[in-house]
Amino acid sequence: MSAVANLFRPLEPHALRQTLEAHRRYLAHRTGGRRAVLSYADLSSYRLDGVDLSDADLTGARMAGASMVGVKLARAVLFGADLRDSDIRRADLSGADLRGASLRGANLSGASLVGVDLREGRIALQDRNDGFRYLDHAGGPGELSFALLVGADLSGAQMTGASALAADFTDADMSGAQLSGARLIKAKLDGADLTDADVAGADLSGASLRRAVLIRVDFSFATVEGADLSDALQAAPSAVFVDDRPLGQVLAAHESFCQSGGRAGLPAKLASVDFRPLESLKRRKLSGLIAPGSILFEMDLEGVELQGADLSRCDLRGVNLRMADLRGAKLVDAQLTRADLHGALLGPLQIGQGRALATDFTRANLRHADLRRAQAARARFLQAELSDCRLEGCDLVGAELDPPAQP
Repeated sequence: MSAVANLFRPLEPHALRQTLEAHRRYLAHRTGGRRAVLSYADLSSYRLDGVDLSDADLTGARMAGASMVGVKLARAVLFGADLRDSDIRRADLSGADLRGASLRGANLSGASLVGVDLREGRIALQDRNDGFRYLDHAGGPGELSFALLVGADLSGAQMTGASALAADFTDADMSGAQLSGARLIKAKLDGADLTDADVAGADLSGASLRRAVLIRVDFSFATVEGADLSDALQAAPSAVFVDDRPLGQVLAAHESFCQSGGRAGLPAKLASVDFRPLESLKRRKLSGLIAPGSILFEMDLEGVELQGADLSRCDLRGVNLRMADLRGAKLVDAQLTRADLHGALLGPLQIGQGRALATDFTRANLRHADLRRAQAARARFLQAELSDCRLEGCDLVGAELDPPAQP
């Protein structure tokens, strides 16, 4: 019998429970604790939702089709593991060793993969009949093809030479990721943050990078034939002028208009303007600002007053909007991925006796946004993307939300 046939060991449920309990004690530094060593264990199709396997050894383990929603695998060794078609949504894999692991078709949406090692790697086995041979899962080592990584955090990930054919990285954080030589053919990277990513020698043929953040990304030695780079975000300009006036002056005039009740200054209309050179609008009084399609990516807008503003189609990804006043604002089709709206005022704006203007997030992307303790009564969230939002303490009384999907 070959070495591969004898390699994998089935694990009975009671034995797994004992191993997990001993590992729990190990992580808590309690008596009887023992690190989980599940190398080459056959855990295919097991349910491991929410289990804490941080620092565990899962070298070469078979976990294909397993349910591991919310599992903790921080710093775990998963070298050469078989994770094909597994459900690993919202899992913590930060710092894990995934070299040579097969993640083909796995669902890693919303997972944390900060600093993971996804480079190629192989396990060599000695076979009495065939000598040394490699342990290969179907699809090959270092395989991410067809995997779902929507909204995943891959910042600083080591993905040199990884194969991710048609993988979905929509809205993923890939800042600082090492992607040199990676095969990302026909991958979906819409809205992904690739700031400072190394793509030297990467193959992005036919990939979709619509609205991707490509700040300090050098494509000189990458293949981008047929790639869609429409609306991709590049580095901010050094200065912005509106009708030959510096943007700062235009905003100052608008703020004066707001503070004086219209007796001084001028209201601003700033469609498709890049605000990033200003860096901060913290606590500015900019009520009624008309700025559809503008760029405010990762700016500091804490406590800003934007009541009744038109911010439709704006790029507000990663923006600090803590305690901001957005009552009655129009945020239709706005991009608010990972925006911080903690404690923000998002309720209706009274515009007359018996009349109010609702804050409108129709079709807005709020994936991973922080809405804790926000006041969002009667706000409109129709067709909005709210995956993995933090909503603890958020007032949603009377808010317009899509009905839950039918099972």
